[in-house]
Amino acid sequence: MTLAKDTTTEIAAPDAAGLDHAAACAQRLLVAAREALAKTLVSDGRVSGQALEEQQHAAHGLAWLATYVEALGQMAAYAARMSQEGRYGELEALLSQTAAADYLAQIVGGIPMAQGEFARLHELGVTQDVVDEVVDGDARALMRNGNSASTRARIMALIVERQGSATYGDSGLDETYEAMREEMRRFADAEVVPQAHEWHLANAYVPLEVIDKMAELGVFGLTIPEEYGGLGLGKESMCVVSEELSRGYIGVGSIGTRSEIAAELILLGGTEDQKQHWLPKIASGEVLPTAVFTEPNVGSDLASLKTRASTDGEGYKITGQKTWITHPVRADLMTLLARTNPDEPGYRGLSMFLVPKSRGSDDDPFPDAGIAGGEIEVLGYRGMKEYDVSFDGFAIDGEALLGGVEGQGFKQLMQTFEAARIQTAARAIGVAQSALELALGYAQERVQFGKPIAAFPRVADKIVMMAVELHVARQLTYHAAREKDLGHRCDLEAGMAKLLAARIAWTAADNALQIHGGNGFALEYPISRVLCDARILSIFEGAAEIQAQVIARRLLEA
Repeated sequence: MTLAKDTTTEIAAPDAAGLDHAAACAQRLLVAAREALAKTLVSDGRVSGQALEEQQHAAHGLAWLATYVEALGQMAAYAARMSQEGRYGELEALLSQTAAADYLAQIVGGIPMAQGEFARLHELGVTQDVVDEVVDGDARALMRNGNSASTRARIMALIVERQGSATYGDSGLDETYEAMREEMRRFADAEVVPQAHEWHLANAYVPLEVIDKMAELGVFGLTIPEEYGGLGLGKESMCVVSEELSRGYIGVGSIGTRSEIAAELILLGGTEDQKQHWLPKIASGEVLPTAVFTEPNVGSDLASLKTRASTDGEGYKITGQKTWITHPVRADLMTLLARTNPDEPGYRGLSMFLVPKSRGSDDDPFPDAGIAGGEIEVLGYRGMKEYDVSFDGFAIDGEALLGGVEGQGFKQLMQTFEAARIQTAARAIGVAQSALELALGYAQERVQFGKPIAAFPRVADKIVMMAVELHVARQLTYHAAREKDLGHRCDLEAGMAKLLAARIAWTAADNALQIHGGNGFALEYPISRVLCDARILSIFEGAAEIQAQVIARRLLEA
């Protein structure tokens, strides 16, 4: 394995085989951890719920370890693919090397699951003897030298050379997707970035004029088949668009999420009449959807939902409370999860509905009879507004039942989780990219002790590691998107991408604010908004702890 030379002018990074070796070492440690935990958590091929709860820290540590192993595997795959295509340049190689060195070192020393919480191998049942056997001389050389001060200095120099690029390092996507990225980047820079901070500070809606322009660009119909008025593209296109719009403002990037979730529900679970009726309107932006799933005191425990859909012969009447509903006032369609059979426990009594509603305004948020709500004021993730929503005999017709069959609601919703988590990972990448660009620009402009603070290694190192982790998050997320486009089950890959990208976004925003110093704490600086926006990413679409729980169970049952 070729390691980096100690020079700031020319550095030779390890080739794809070297990254393969790092990934293989990590994989062996994962196998050892899984086998050790399975002895106490698995019985007769099934995970014990009680044991999983009692050993939650270790189980979640396994999830994080597996995520890091997948990340290392994707670094190796990226290096091999890019080398074959003649696109593996110096910056691409150094970003991949630094990621491999840092992530392998974290695996051996302790993976940060959250502030103050680390997953350490001995807690996962991996003994030091196993670590010493698996992590050989080449792997230790990579950990020792692969993320050196000279390597980081060289990366910083290359980042400055490419300042203004959409990504630092080749994303690995084809020309079509990169052309799409440039189009979305131009739109975001012209229509979103100049106004985003004002929208945030005023807690204002993203203007409908901006949403109309997004519709003209095809944002809402990206993955909807052409026969239903969409562009018929894959999930990689969704990633690119979500990244660039969220880089401009997460509120803009997330408007497309509403349409993606609704379209996925209808495509996978709807009748042909429902597809013909709703999908063209969603694709064109004529209809803006909102997801109405969560209830007070329920959160991720969807089996405990209480909102009732009672049949009245021809249709249904909805009664109950919903919360954390995003963009409901201006929405035209609610995808609503309710209990149609109170005698069926847990998930089996839940059904999904496609519920039309009238658009409201701040003065009259819910003009329809039987529905009311109040705004939830939030730190960030603004531009759409969050609401508590109450239903009191809200009437809908029988054709609103998704698929025309009761009791399928939870199953239908579960089918959308892969795409939703891939898109959330992409939004996190966009937020992290915004943090990186703000940090780099400020560090070059801010002069202290006679020179720009970007010249100080601790500042530059923060920027470099933002770029390194963005590189990792992109490859992990694009891999999950490709698996989805191929029709493969990818709940594990999607969950890992979301878990890691959300943490990366928060770390990037936090470090970017630190680079701003006291100015970063002032509301007038956009990084204050980006920090607030980044914080939500490890909470929604499955909180990090829930995500780790799901990943751990899948790993142990494999």
